[in-house]
Amino acid sequence: MKTFSMTDVGRKREINQDYVFATDEPLGALPNLLVVADGMGGHKAGDFASKYTVEVLEEELKHTLKENPEEILRDAVRTANHKLIEAAGKDIKLEGMGTTLVAATVIDHSLYFVNVGDSRLYLINQEIRQLSRDHSLVEEMLRLGGINEEEAKHHPDKNIITRAIGGKENVEADFFEHHLKKGDIILMCTDGLCNMVDDEEIFAIIKGARDIVEAGQSLIDRANANGGKDNIGVVLAQPYSDEVSIW
Repeated sequence: MKTFSMTDVGRKREINQDYVFATDEPLGALPNLLVVADGMGGHKAGDFASKYTVEVLEEELKHTLKENPEEILRDAVRTANHKLIEAAGKDIKLEGMGTTLVAATVIDHSLYFVNVGDSRLYLINQEIRQLSRDHSLVEEMLRLGGINEEEAKHHPDKNIITRAIGGKENVEADFFEHHLKKGDIILMCTDGLCNMVDDEEIFAIIKGARDIVEAGQSLIDRANANGGKDNIGVVLAQPYSDEVSIW
């Protein structure tokens, strides 16, 4: 699997609280791992939260004895949540910190992933599709019919999330499984990208790029050109032919 991962501080923030990770090397029972995290908290607490959460996740995956992707990912998320809360309790400067999380792996033609918060996972082929589900106030309003999709894009409460790693003693992660097809490209990103670049523009940039490295850099450049109001975190993955179905 070809991968590209990168973060950028953006044009308005002084600290980069986004953290990304991508490897096509095995981590325990998982043959590869892709992660995006968007930290929150005062001072450098958000910076710590995203990095620490991903580090805990890596460690847990290396030592798991389980084999089922859902159990592996859910257990790792629960442990990361407990350890982040524990770390916050030991340092007043870290109190109240949290992070979003999307963690994914590709196994035998299938994509498995968990998400907590409003960082996203998209699948790009002949169209762009958001596979993850935002845990945000605006998304809840959209589901209940209180606002439409156009209003959701520009809603003032867009950044209020309803779930986060470190937010509560018990965190509920959504788990997804998706069958991969030839030509699929996986995009994972923080809201610093999808709030600055709409889905259609993301699709056009990725499809127009020579490879995922050029696509990733162009996405970050476009987010900054459109205002760069937040940190930008991007992970792109292109499975090899033997990792996807022919059809």
